[in-house]
Amino acid sequence: MTENVFFAGALAAVALAFGGFAWLCARSFAEGADNLARTAGEEASRSFEEVFLFIPPKRMAEIGKCAACAAFFAFFIPLFSFTDAVSTTAGTALGALAALAAFSLPGKIAGSVKAKRRIKFDGQLVDALSSMSNALRAGFSINQAFESVAENSEKPISQEFGVVRQQMRVGMSFDDALSSLEKRVGSEDLSLVVSAIEIARRTGGNLTEIFDRISETIRARTRIERRVRTLTAQGRLQGLIVSAMPFILGAAMTVLKPDLMIPFLLSLKGAVCVACAGMLVACGWLAIRKIIRIDV
Repeated sequence: MTENVFFAGALAAVALAFGGFAWLCARSFAEGADNLARTAGEEASRSFEEVFLFIPPKRMAEIGKCAACAAFFAFFIPLFSFTDAVSTTAGTALGALAALAAFSLPGKIAGSVKAKRRIKFDGQLVDALSSMSNALRAGFSINQAFESVAENSEKPISQEFGVVRQQMRVGMSFDDALSSLEKRVGSEDLSLVVSAIEIARRTGGNLTEIFDRISETIRARTRIERRVRTLTAQGRLQGLIVSAMPFILGAAMTVLKPDLMIPFLLSLKGAVCVACAGMLVACGWLAIRKIIRIDV
């Protein structure tokens, strides 16, 4: 009787120790996930603020968590099985990878929005340079030329130049405001303009002629970029079709032959084959993207 009580007590102590350890691990993981979500939310919120979309960091963190949970269960539920531990493990691993990828979805969206906005900014910059050149010929100062662009142009260049105007009104120097604009937009064409303005202000160059030449340079480069994009359109389409074809065929086979495909997908060999196919498709797409991407 004493031995049974002692064994039960030892077993309870071991179970309590393992339970406490598991609770500490779960708590540490939860705290780490919260910190990661908060950091990612703050970064995504700052990225959206740069394109004048003001979303609270807490909301961005919640969006990342929801996307991660949805991605995890989208892979975990189809592969979960009470009788097949291998399938459940594969579903857990794939779900964790998908959740990790989806967790950064708000940041990816912010980057995409910022890139599209930068392209639109570059398209408006040529007209803005012409307007500034005409303003300088009319006797305006460079500050007044920036203000005219902020007042008479469309978004997003009017917003960015408006920020420059506000920064100078609160006491920031013109050079610092230009540096802030260059860093905020991240445009190569704008960097060229900012460098030209700084050099002209130091050496006393003719800004009107500089703006005209920069406008011609940007127009010529835009024509070349459009030509390159036209010539590489077929390669991009081929890469998209070849990359999507295995997944389309797999989905079609799953719908048409579920008794053949579902056991294959739930098996270890099937999961490994699908993972290898995904990796090879990703490598092929990256190779095609590297070939067709030509910097002008």
